[in-house]
This record gives sequence, C-alpha cells and structure tokens, in this order.
Amino acid sequence: MAKSNTKEKGKKAKASKPALTGPALDFLKNYINNASPVGFESWGQQLWLNYLAPYIDEQFVDPYGTAVGIINPGQPFKVVIEAHADEIGWFVNYITDKGLIYVKRNGGADHQIAPAQRVFIHGKKGPVKAVFGWPAIHTRIGKENETQPKTENIWLDCGARSKKEIEALGIHVGAVVTYQDGFDELAGDHFVGRAFDNRIGGFMIAEVARLLKENKKVLPYSLYVVNAVQEEIGLRGAEMIARRIKPDIAIVTDVTHDTNTPMINKNIEGDVLCGNGPSLAYAPAVHNKLLGFVENIAEKNKIPVQWRALSRSTGTDTDSFAYANDGCPSVLISMPLRYMHTTVEMIHKKDVENTIRLMYETLLALTPKTDLSYL
Repeated sequence: MAKSNTKEKGKKAKASKPALTGPALDFLKNYINNASPVGFESWGQQLWLNYLAPYIDEQFVDPYGTAVGIINPGQPFKVVIEAHADEIGWFVNYITDKGLIYVKRNGGADHQIAPAQRVFIHGKKGPVKAVFGWPAIHTRIGKENETQPKTENIWLDCGARSKKEIEALGIHVGAVVTYQDGFDELAGDHFVGRAFDNRIGGFMIAEVARLLKENKKVLPYSLYVVNAVQEEIGLRGAEMIARRIKPDIAIVTDVTHDTNTPMINKNIEGDVLCGNGPSLAYAPAVHNKLLGFVENIAEKNKIPVQWRALSRSTGTDTDSFAYANDGCPSVLISMPLRYMHTTVEMIHKKDVENTIRLMYETLLALTPKTDLSYL
C-alpha cells in the first residue's frame, strides 16, 4: 500500500492542451451555428460568455455589445487578447406588394454568392426561413446580355405573396438576414461553415483562457479576453473598447486568406496555406519588437508560422488597438482561411490548435518588464 501511495503522490497532473474534442468542439459548433450579425451580436455574445465564465474572474459588456472577460483583475499592467464577434449579412430594405424582399449589405456580404442561398430573416416574431430567389437558367441562357447578380436585383422569397403577409410574419425594414449554413467537417481535418470570420477567433481566445485556468497559471498582469463587435463595418467595437481598457499590449487574432486556390494572385496576396500554421504579418500597425517576441516564442515552442506583408493597414482590429490612446504595442496572429465572406469558409484543425498554443505561450512569456521600447 505504501508503495502504491508513493507512486500516486509522485504523479504529476496532466497539463491541458489545445484540443478540438469534447465540450470545446461542441461549443465551437454551437457558436458557429448561432447568428451574430453586425449590430446584433448579442445572440452570440451570451453563448460566448457562458462558455468563458468558468475560466475568468470578472466580466462586463460595453454599451454596444463588446464582451470582455478579465483574468487577474486590478493589476497596473494590462494585456488584451482579442477577436471580433460579428458576421456579415443583409438588411431588409424594401418589401414589394407581391411579398418579395430586397436587401442591402450589412458588412461585406458578397452579392455574387447570394442566389439560391437559404437564409433566416430575424424579424420581430423570431427567425423566418427564406431563400434568395433567382431566375432559372432556361430563362437566361443564350440571352445577349445575361443577367448577373447585383445588390439591386437579388431578392428574398419567404413564401409570402403580399406585403401584408410579410408583415404578419414580423418581417420589417431593418430586419437582419443571415445565411443558414452552419458547421461541418471535411476531409483532411478541415472545418467548413459560415462566420469562421471571425468567430473562430472568439473560440480561440476562450480556449486560451481555459488553458490558463486548467493549468493553474498565474499571470503578472491583468488579462482582458475581448470579443469585439462591429469589426466588419470599420473596426468600431475595438475602437471603443481600446479607449475604455487602455491596454499596454494587444494580441489580436483574425483570419487571413489562404492564397493557394485559383483566382488569387500570390504576387499581391502572398503565400499562405491552410494547415501550415498561423500567419504573422508585417504592417505599420504591427509593433516590430512585439512581433519579434511572438516569432521567438513560435520558434522556441516549434509552432509553425507563415508570413504576410500588409500595406497601409491590416484591415483588422489590430489597427484600432495600435493607434488608440497613447499608442498600444499590438500584434496580429491570423488564421488561414479559404473562401472568406462565403457560406463555406474553410479552416484547418491544426491551425486552430497552433494559434491557440502560440497565444498561450506568448502570454506565459510576457511580463510588465518585457522590452517593447521603440529604440
């Protein structure tokens, strides 16, 4: 008995690692399948906060819906890990007397993929199923000027045949529209679904918080886990929350283009491939010393990374954090993704796990004394 007890005492608790299985995978599926359109992110934010709650000490939601979890609150030095919660969609803009619905963009929705897609119209009485209608090919083929989809000629059909029937369903001008397509798994450890841009980021920062809690790590600073709103229309949520938190360092995660599919020019977009690791970027808003710090962490922990060079702006919430207040050293860690702003956005399981690892190890290595001075 004594020998057995000695063995038990000598055993070390197994450290938690990034793993897309069990409750984590269940949460990811549920989170992706839930609608979170620009300006109406609360439907997804509550799911996110519920999952995050066991791994944080405090939480709050700002007036426009950015959700924040805090680990080790009250420290003078503050670090942010951030993603954005909103997805692209449409607004109901005009309802015809015959019950057809015309729309305008809510974020960067692609009109060319809309025809024949199934959607939910989020009206006053709850979601209503509808489709983007489109004339049959028999009525278009061979025409001298074949009609192409444009924002002004695509429409929704929910089965109603009058404006009165539409209104009875709770549909109104200003109701938001999201695509129905949700999470699925493909060959080669790929995941597919709508709104991986950027709810995969929200998932990953929540997983970083989980690892810190389960591995009993104590940070020498306050960590703010931020899921921001309204990125798709101009980085607005990050702009507001950066001014409120006033962080000393920001680590932002978003998606970037896998450039290894047809019709993408690598001379312009660079060379990034799903499965080859998270992408780090050079850009004016990306702090060079912080970028070098993250690169060293990746090398030390044998985490594969890829590189991109970005121009005047990153086009992500990194820009809002970098230029907020008195300036905040910021870095961007991106998830390679195929078919951005479609219903079949595709990512690789290994990239998700490696991005989580890279953020986690970076946070463990950071201290308030980390040298991020310009000179």
